[in-house]
Amino acid sequence: MKSIKISFWISTLLIFLFEGVMPAFTSQTEMAKEGIRHLGYPAYFGLWLAVFKVCGALVLIVPTLSSRVKEWAYAGFTFDFLFAFISHAHVDGLGGLTFFPLVVLMILAVSYFTHHRIVNASVTIDKNV
Repeated sequence: MKSIKISFWISTLLIFLFEGVMPAFTSQTEMAKEGIRHLGYPAYFGLWLAVFKVCGALVLIVPTLSSRVKEWAYAGFTFDFLFAFISHAHVDGLGGLTFFPLVVLMILAVSYFTHHRIVNASVTIDKNV
């Protein structure tokens, strides 16, 4: 169980850094704004995407929030990464950076599945007490 918790926290912290910290500090830079324009999205989309990423990252990192709320954050990030991949593939073709969202999606999957292993183990312990 200790290795599962370590895997959970490492993967979740990576998601928190990629999707919470980085957007909070970089979403309004010219490079980020150009990236949004390059993909064909309106300018306001970048700001709201950053807001929802930061909120979702906070939801994943706060241990006392309900699993139901966390499910929504995991689902939101899954859609985010899939559509980022699709957008980059459509605009830029299948280059190396196009697959980066799928790599981050795999990290998110580790967080998701280990989260459920931890929750299920704690439910089992509670039933046995």
